[in-house]
Amino acid sequence: MAGPPVTFLVMAKRRPLPFDPVEEAARQWSNHFGADAAVQPMRAVTSLMRVQQIVLSRLDEILRRYDLTFARYEALVLLTFTRTGALPLGKMGERLQIHPTSVTSIVRRLERDGLVRRLPHPEDGRGVLAEVTEEGRAVVAATTKELVAIRFGLDPLDDESLATVHELLTRIRHSAGDFI
Repeated sequence: MAGPPVTFLVMAKRRPLPFDPVEEAARQWSNHFGADAAVQPMRAVTSLMRVQQIVLSRLDEILRRYDLTFARYEALVLLTFTRTGALPLGKMGERLQIHPTSVTSIVRRLERDGLVRRLPHPEDGRGVLAEVTEEGRAVVAATTKELVAIRFGLDPLDDESLATVHELLTRIRHSAGDFI
């Protein structure tokens, strides 16, 4: 198994700062660029990026025990959600919103680990299906149980706050053309 990501090591070894670095950055930003120079968006995006690091670190801590990344976990979950447990690689890329090369890499790794198998597409001679194995289903069940226990790293937030976060982020995703 691979070692922990660098962000986890940094987070695990450092002590909390005696001040909020995002608020200090906002203060400095305002001093250098003026109070009207997008202080609020800068503060929000800086907080968002830091929270992403924190959440990914917490998720990686669990997923690492199963030799998974979040991308591989998402692919396995997607396959378990399908009626047959299989999808064409192109369809996986669309649904996961990732490049076809990334899908191929993810599926290869999952196949190597015995969590999926690649099969010829029954209707498209050039196409390939990824099918989740029983071992893959067992890994999804075990990892999901652990991720749910920490509320996917968002356990400090109650359900109402989570719904608000989701609504706000959905607006940004929709505006960016993530979905119709």
